[in-house]
Amino acid sequence: MLDAELIAARERRGGEAPRVLDVGGGSGVFAVPLAVAGCAVTVVEPSPNALATLHRRAHEAGVSERITAVQGDSDALGDLVAPESADLVLAHGLLEVVDDPAVTLAALAGTVAPGGALSVLVANRYATVLQRAISGRLVDARRLLDHETGVLGLSGEPLLRRFDTEGLRALLAATGLTVELLQGQSVVSDLVSGAALDTSPAAVEALAELERLAAETPPLRDIATRLHAIARH
Repeated sequence: MLDAELIAARERRGGEAPRVLDVGGGSGVFAVPLAVAGCAVTVVEPSPNALATLHRRAHEAGVSERITAVQGDSDALGDLVAPESADLVLAHGLLEVVDDPAVTLAALAGTVAPGGALSVLVANRYATVLQRAISGRLVDARRLLDHETGVLGLSGEPLLRRFDTEGLRALLAATGLTVELLQGQSVVSDLVSGAALDTSPAAVEALAELERLAAETPPLRDIATRLHAIARH
């Protein structure tokens, strides 16, 4: 999906490098491969340690000149990034940890260029409930199901919230962007144990095809480990 966005952005720009904004991009897991693919990438990240790792990875990949690293929080995005400046904005693993996801999404939407897109990847609350239940942690599963934001509600918990499909769709729609895609990521593959997995080429291909179909098929999509949305300016 992201490859298609970048191809379209390059066409809109007459062959120029697509501009990508990766908010909360950490150590460059997405930024470095995108830069290798020819994109001009800006990473906004609060952690200096993560940015140091990003610089190292970019240098090793020979793409330092294509990556701009900015230390800062998503709350200050309007002061860090020009409005409507990015063809593709990534918010992967971000909304689970910000203070107010609605405010963050509004700021992210403001950075999307006309015709561009926002890509959001979030943890799915119902998948976490199922995973806890399957592993026998039934008390945790019930607490996750009952909690308003899909967490255990314990101090020190890394995530402030998890999402479901309708909640994520509503948040994105409130920004004024058009939600074009809402699919699952890791619907069945995270449920298959390594011992039970047939690693023959045919079985691997069959699992990939099942995963692709399940990602777009409610209610299977709705129990994916993560939810991925594309919203357009």
